[in-house]
Amino acid sequence: MLNDIFFQEFVGRWLTDWNSHDLERILSHYDDHFEFSSPVLARVSPASDGRLKGKEAARMYWSRGLVARPDLHFELIALLKGVNTAIIHYRGLDNKLCAEFFVFNSQGKIVISHAHGE
Repeated sequence: MLNDIFFQEFVGRWLTDWNSHDLERILSHYDDHFEFSSPVLARVSPASDGRLKGKEAARMYWSRGLVARPDLHFELIALLKGVNTAIIHYRGLDNKLCAEFFVFNSQGKIVISHAHGE
């Protein structure tokens, strides 16, 4: 089971890496075959049904997003910890409230990620 230290370090690195806009650092948090869902993805790519699978699909989607939104910045509001799961509540795009639910494998890599927003 992942411990409190893991979660505290994870949230700090995850936010720092997203705010750096360094795609390789961002992707380092995820398992090669992770599953991701997002209402933003559903809006910008309706054929995706708001879901993608794997780092390569995420690389394509997030690289376009990072270019389109050079002002992207995430600010932590709260971290909620579960059993090998976490929810990060933060301010995201256009200062809107967001939350992301993560499921981790035993190596501490994200295997499932569900983004939520206003």
